[in-house]
Amino acid sequence: MESYITDYIESSSKTILSLRNNFEKKIVDAVNLIYDSFRNDGKLMICGNGGSASDSQHISAELVNRFRYDRSPLPAIALTTDTSNITAISNDYSFDLIFTKQIQAIANPQDCLLAISTSGNSKNIINALKTAKEIGCSTISLTGKDGGVMPCFSNIAIIVPSTDTPHIQEAHLVIEHIMCDLIEQILIKDTKK
Repeated sequence: MESYITDYIESSSKTILSLRNNFEKKIVDAVNLIYDSFRNDGKLMICGNGGSASDSQHISAELVNRFRYDRSPLPAIALTTDTSNITAISNDYSFDLIFTKQIQAIANPQDCLLAISTSGNSKNIINALKTAKEIGCSTISLTGKDGGVMPCFSNIAIIVPSTDTPHIQEAHLVIEHIMCDLIEQILIKDTKK
């Protein structure tokens, strides 16, 4: 059992370390895209299923409340939290539209959608990206494996090079924290100008 723990940590660390040289520019580009939305009175919408739904809520909380510093709240919303909407849309239409209909209701062209899926092939996430692009929103995909279909509908796609779902999710959390940290640093720098 102890060797399993060591192997798991080493394997997860290897996935996270693969981000070091290959993804810096894409992460910075994603941060700039999100911050441009905030600067232009837009908001960040975030969606995912399962563990990625939890990530959506986590990111939203870090941006609305704070990550490291006390500062003004940033407009971020997790599309995964309104159970009445999600269950009504699923029941009356389809689970594939749970994010689409919310985006149709609240999105504006200056907004940004961050879509999270380890496979990159979740139908409701792909539909959300398509709808956001139709409205004129900028779109960012956070995926794993081979990226799936999501990158086709994304301004920026960050694909974690792993086929192991837990390791992809662990790497996603590192990326998400880096993004929140950098967004906060840019906001603080802009506020001091």
